[in-house]
Amino acid sequence: MMNTQELLQILACPRCMGSLEPLPSAGHAEGLACPACNVVYPVRDDIPIMLVDAAVERARWDEEHKG
Repeated sequence: MMNTQELLQILACPRCMGSLEPLPSAGHAEGLACPACNVVYPVRDDIPIMLVDAAVERARWDEEHKG
């Protein structure tokens, strides 16, 4: 099984093909953020949902996931 760093080396933002950054929560990635597009792709059951339609604007994501 791949770890997060290995996965990030092969995944790219489906909008701009840019690199992604993990947004950790309780020790695991809850979302993958694209700094260029300012969106977050959710991770559900350890599976990144890499669909343009699944992307959430970063500001909205931050508001919904306040600790």
